[in-house]
Amino acid sequence: MNNYIPIAQLNDFIFCPYSIYLHNIYKDCDDLVYKATPQLNGSMFHSSIDKKLTYHNNDLIYSLSVCSVQYRIYGRIDAYRLSTNTLVERKYRLSQIYQGQIYQLWAQYLCMLEMGYKVTRIGFYEISTNKSTFLQLPTRLDLEEFSRFLENFRNYDPYRSHITITPNKCQHCIYNNLCDKTTIENVYK
Repeated sequence: MNNYIPIAQLNDFIFCPYSIYLHNIYKDCDDLVYKATPQLNGSMFHSSIDKKLTYHNNDLIYSLSVCSVQYRIYGRIDAYRLSTNTLVERKYRLSQIYQGQIYQLWAQYLCMLEMGYKVTRIGFYEISTNKSTFLQLPTRLDLEEFSRFLENFRNYDPYRSHITITPNKCQHCIYNNLCDKTTIENVYK
């Protein structure tokens, strides 16, 4: 899929565009080489979701592969409830909702619409607290913003783009120990 963006990388790109470059370099390595405990736990949790396509009451679809030709994005949704047309992104812990996470949910929503699904509600479900947070569907202005973001993603060049070193982000980055742009210590020792 030429020039298609994985939905899972949208939040990472906002966190640090260079992390996408590092991810592509290390993606074939053992996860223990670069992932920290929170990411390993998240991967383990997602693997259990990814194996379930429907729930026993047939009202939930889990781990549906989605794609949008219009936006040139692809990925998987976490859960879609047929009876309420609700798309949900599941997180173990969600202390704050970041713009990149919203972009991921919008991307899943747009893919599902293009694939013929009716989606009238989108939101996040925090497993640790059993709490749901619903968002408004993206407006026309939101979709224009999202399209600009996707173009910035596609045009990013790690060799020509300036990397902003943000100590708080760098110390929490799973690629910190592999990054040649910073000497800030990682919190995940």
